[in-house]
Amino acid sequence: MGKHTTKTSIRKVLISAVMLVTALSLSLSISISTYLDVKEQKKLIVNKLQMIAEIIAFNAQITLIFDDRKTEEKRLKSFNKVELVKNIHIYAIDDVTNKPVFFTSYNASKTPPVPLKVNEIETLKEPKVSTDYVELIIPVEYEGKVEGYVYVRGGLERLSQYINQKILVDIALTLIVLILVLFVARAIQKRIANPIDSLSIMLQDVSKNHNYSARATKSDIEEVNMLANNLNIMLARTQNQLARHQADKLEIKQLNQNLEEKVNQRTIALREANQELLNTLERMHQYQNQIVENEKMASLGQMVAGVAHEVNTPIGLGVTGSTLLRDKLADINAAFEQKTLTSKQLERFIHDGIENLDLIYRNLNRAAELISSFKKVAVSQDVEVSSEVNINKLFQAIISSMRAEIDIKNVTWQLSCSEKLTVRTKAGLLQQVFEQLLSNSLIHGFLDLKDNQIYIQVEQHSQTLEIIYQDNGVGVSNAVKKRIFDPFVTTKRGEGGSGLGMHLVYNLITQALGGTIILSDDNKKGTEFIITLPLKGVI
Repeated sequence: MGKHTTKTSIRKVLISAVMLVTALSLSLSISISTYLDVKEQKKLIVNKLQMIAEIIAFNAQITLIFDDRKTEEKRLKSFNKVELVKNIHIYAIDDVTNKPVFFTSYNASKTPPVPLKVNEIETLKEPKVSTDYVELIIPVEYEGKVEGYVYVRGGLERLSQYINQKILVDIALTLIVLILVLFVARAIQKRIANPIDSLSIMLQDVSKNHNYSARATKSDIEEVNMLANNLNIMLARTQNQLARHQADKLEIKQLNQNLEEKVNQRTIALREANQELLNTLERMHQYQNQIVENEKMASLGQMVAGVAHEVNTPIGLGVTGSTLLRDKLADINAAFEQKTLTSKQLERFIHDGIENLDLIYRNLNRAAELISSFKKVAVSQDVEVSSEVNINKLFQAIISSMRAEIDIKNVTWQLSCSEKLTVRTKAGLLQQVFEQLLSNSLIHGFLDLKDNQIYIQVEQHSQTLEIIYQDNGVGVSNAVKKRIFDPFVTTKRGEGGSGLGMHLVYNLITQALGGTIILSDDNKKGTEFIITLPLKGVI
C-alpha cells in the first residue's frame, strides 16, 4: 500500500499562510516594542529615583553637619505624595570610626521598613533593579567631603500596571488586525480559487461525459488564463484527433467487411473439408502468436522505455536549440527585409547562433554516443575465433591497461590464479567482460580513496573454469540486485551512465562464451560475481 498523503486546498493554504505570517509579524513586532518600552520605562524610573536621591542628598548636607534629625525627618515625610518612593535611609559618617551609621529613615504608607544597607554601599552605588523594586545609594558631599549617604528604594507597581495594560491593548489590537486580515485573505482566495474551481468543474464534465467541445472561459488572473488557453488548445486537438480516429474506424470497418466477403467466397469450398484441421492449426497459431507477441512486447517495452529515457534529453535539447535558432533567424530575416538590420543585431545573432549550434552538436553527439553503446549490445559477438589463452597473463594485461584509473582510486588488487593455466576461449570477449567489471567497481563501488581492494580468484574444475570477482566497495542495493543484468539499469542516470554495461557482460558470458554469471548474496561488504565458463580445452 502507498503512503497516506494529507490533502489540502489552495483556499486553506492561502488563508493559513496569510494568517500565520500576520500573526508572527504582529507577535514579533509587539514583543520587540514591549521589550523596548519596558526597558525605557525602567530607565526613566531609575533616572527619576536618582534625581530624587540627589535632591535628598543636597537637602541633607546641613542636617548631617548639625546633627538635626527632626528637621530631616520632617523633610522626608513630604515624600508621602511621591508613589515611587517606598523607603529612604540617611546614613551619617561616625567621627570616631569614620564608618556610616544610621541617621534617619522614611517608610511609605503600608510599606514595611527594610534592613540597613551600610554594608552594601559600594554595591548599590550602581542602581539595582529587581522584579518589584529599584535600589540605589549616593553620597552626601559638602565642600568635597563625604558627610553621609542616601539610600532610596522605589517600587515598580506602576510599571507592572503599565505592562499589563499594554499587553491587553496589544492583544486586542492583534485580534482586530487578524480579523481584518482574515477578511482580506478570504477575498483574495475567493478571487484566485473560483477560476480554478471553474476549470476543475469543466474538466470533470469532459472526463465524465467526454464532452471535448467544452472550452474554458477567460479569467482576470494571468496564470489561470494561460492554463485555460492551454487546456482549450489540448481539447481542440483531442476533438480533432477523435474525429480523425472515428473516420479511420469507419474506413477500416468497411475495408474489413469487403475483405471478409472476398475471403468467404474463396475459402467456402475448402472450409467444410478441412474444418477440423483448420481449427486445430488456428488454436496452435493463436497460442504461438500470443507467446511471441508477449515476449516481443515485453522486450520492446523495456527497449523503448530505456532508449526514450536516454535519448530524449539530448534530442530534446537539440530540438530546443534548433527552434531558438530558427526563431532568431526569422527575426534577422524580418529585419533584413525591412532594411532595419543593424550590425549589433547581426553580431548578436552570430554569437547566439554559435551557442545554439554548439548546444545542438553536443547533444546530437551525446545521442550518437548512446546509439553507439546500444549497438554494442545488438552486434553479434560470435565472429571471434577461440584461441589458446593464458588466464594469468590476460588478467595482468587487463589490469595494466587500466593502471591509470586504478591508481586514481588508490586501489590495491590481488590475483589468485596459476601462472600456467592456459585454456581455449575467446580472449577479446573475456577481456571486455573484466574491463567492464573493473570499470563498474571504480565508478560505482569506490566512492572515496581509502582502503579500496579488488580480489580475483580463478579455479579450474574438471569441465568448467570458475572465476570469482570481488571488491569491497559500497555494494549493490536490493532494488538494483534483482535487475542488475537488465538493460538500462543504472545508478548514474543523468551522470553519463547508460545502464548497458552489465547487460553486455551478461550477453557476452551467457551467449558468446556459453557460461553463467550470478551476483552473490553472501558477500557482506562490496560486490561479488561468480562466473562459470565451460572448458573447450585445457593445455
